[in-house]
Amino acid sequence: MKGNDVDFRSFLSLLESEEELVRVKQDVSAEFELAAVTAKLDSKQAVLFEKVRGGKIGVACNVVGTPKKFYLAIAGSRKVGQSDIKKAIHARIAEALSRLAEPAKAHGGAPFEKNSSRNLHDLPIVTHFEKDAGPFVTSSVVFAKDQEKGNQNQSTHRLLRLDDRHMAIRMVEGRHLHKCFTYARDHGEDLKVTIAIGVHPAVSIAAAYQAAYGVDEMLIANSLLDGKLSLTKASYSQLYVPSHAEILLEGRILKDRTQEEWMVEMLRTYDLKRKQPVFELERIWFRDNAIYHDILPGYAEHRLLMGLPIEAKMFDYIKNVVPTTQAVHLTDGGSNWLVAVIQIEKRLEGEPKNALMAAFSAHPSLKMATVVDDDIDPTDPVAVEYAIATRCQADKDFIIMPNAKGSSLDPSSDQVNLLTTKVGIDATASLLKAKERFEIARIPGEEKTKLSDYL
Repeated sequence: MKGNDVDFRSFLSLLESEEELVRVKQDVSAEFELAAVTAKLDSKQAVLFEKVRGGKIGVACNVVGTPKKFYLAIAGSRKVGQSDIKKAIHARIAEALSRLAEPAKAHGGAPFEKNSSRNLHDLPIVTHFEKDAGPFVTSSVVFAKDQEKGNQNQSTHRLLRLDDRHMAIRMVEGRHLHKCFTYARDHGEDLKVTIAIGVHPAVSIAAAYQAAYGVDEMLIANSLLDGKLSLTKASYSQLYVPSHAEILLEGRILKDRTQEEWMVEMLRTYDLKRKQPVFELERIWFRDNAIYHDILPGYAEHRLLMGLPIEAKMFDYIKNVVPTTQAVHLTDGGSNWLVAVIQIEKRLEGEPKNALMAAFSAHPSLKMATVVDDDIDPTDPVAVEYAIATRCQADKDFIIMPNAKGSSLDPSSDQVNLLTTKVGIDATASLLKAKERFEIARIPGEEKTKLSDYL
């Protein structure tokens, strides 16, 4: 990273200099209209809405909605070819995890301390879809203290605005924040938290990474930012949060109040209606000319923020088992979450099945995985289907795992008990047959031939 600014607005400036961001200057509504414009830009440019009706805070969306923008967030000025971006992302995350370091810490003087409010309606919280329960905060990084271990935890959670001081917060049962909350509740206490909105995307990426229990994700963020992350102690919760956050919400998750909530998830389907704990606001802090970050659920930014860190984790797990692993790709058709393709250089029969077991272990939400040879492009669904059609037999090369723990998002699964049937496919060529039987024919010179020379 260059310079000392590792905040949200400096990253938006970088995107603008790379012609990866557009500005909308006309007045837009936070109810549906803003989401509709963002959807039209999906997988294209980031967008900054300068005027949101009824408020004074602008909204940025689709900030890391492509692998290129994601790479810029964790690698800054490092250059890499378009075809190598996914591998470079995995390598960069692995590098960061190998050299964790504590961020610098300060006590006061952060830019967000300049302004304050006690009303959630002062924020441009967006209503995205027609059947949503209401307006949701979707980019929030929630900071909490683990009372058992004494360390901080950071993770991303959606929050449904209920009134000017309360929001329902979705916590997946068994995950880190839920453990922190249940420990506090079981001891008769509310859980103090600080919620950051508008942080450098590297902070959001670190918070999305499913680190081992007890690992402070801000160490990962600091490494991704080349040691330039600064944290400030929040006045109410006494937790350390990014000094250059655009907006902070301080308050507590109430031990004895719940509210039903539901919204659109990664699969772009409506999640189950659940009673979730309620966050009560103490105070909002925000920078001068603050910029709010909204993530459109189920679209590219949401899926890449969740999926790419998991790809990196899966690649690491699988490569430990099959050292010749070349790539791991969570597919668009699987919403970058449920379906994976693993590319290996096969040396022994049985390696593909080992790779499959490692993949399901690394990512428990994974529902289907296919292993292909190194001559098959894992990002090309036609090539993958070709490998399945010509290199595997269902009775020998399909692994069916019924009643396995799966994703709560999949509407075809047992969403109450989190049970699903998983499928692993070995679509690699058998080593027991001559290699030539599976060779894909090529025409010499075809890749250099230009039709413009002939037509």
